[in-house]
Amino acid sequence: MQPSRDLSRLLEIMAALRAPKTGCPWDIEQDFASIRHYTIEEAYEVADAIEREDYDDLREELGDLLLQPVFHAQMAAERGYFDMGDVIESITQKLIRRHPHVFGEEAANGAKGVKIQWDAIKAEERASKAAKRNREASLLDDVAHTLPSLARAEKLAKRAASVGFDWPDTASVIAKAREELDEVAEAAQSGDRDAIREELGDLLFAVANLARHLGIEGEAALRDANLKFTRRFSHVEARAREDGIPIEEAGLERLDGYWNEIRRADKGE
Repeated sequence: MQPSRDLSRLLEIMAALRAPKTGCPWDIEQDFASIRHYTIEEAYEVADAIEREDYDDLREELGDLLLQPVFHAQMAAERGYFDMGDVIESITQKLIRRHPHVFGEEAANGAKGVKIQWDAIKAEERASKAAKRNREASLLDDVAHTLPSLARAEKLAKRAASVGFDWPDTASVIAKAREELDEVAEAAQSGDRDAIREELGDLLFAVANLARHLGIEGEAALRDANLKFTRRFSHVEARAREDGIPIEEAGLERLDGYWNEIRRADKGE
């Protein structure tokens, strides 16, 4: 078996890895559920390579991501559900259907017109899927439950806003976030864990709405904040080592001092 630029060779390799008698024992014992988290991880690693602008790494990570649908399609083919050809046919059908201004005779008035057309087609698709399940369609039907919660909150709110269910302006969302924060504080005073959990969830949802109103991707903003915290805390750890003090014995006042050093440096003070 030799490397190749052809998708067919990748399919052959995957089939060989899953061959019952001659394949790889690890690959053979996998199922859809056992590898689903790898699919998610690989997508994040692609995003990470893009953010780092490391295009050699991006090429490799895209290959790792491509393996995931090939793996899933092979397992599906073994069970008689579908194969990779069906997957490719499905996405080509969808792209053609959703771009009648390119592959059909409908006109689109700029990017805004395309967006309106796209949303109408997706609404038709949701209605079709709901009809197959004998129920009414919802705007929220295809917002995946497995999305990161902050990203899902933004998408749910955006869908609702598309029919006018939204705050009138950013100031109203800020007021709502403050209201939810007050309710978290009130719940915390009560000590009721269920109430605290619920109110904290409401606060996070309000913050997701605020990010949407401000035109900021909340998930990306939080990821950047995580990176900043990691970098700054690494400085705190390094300073404790320089002073010869075990970090767990440094005390909050000293640790806070180290933190403020890097914080001031970041701000150019």
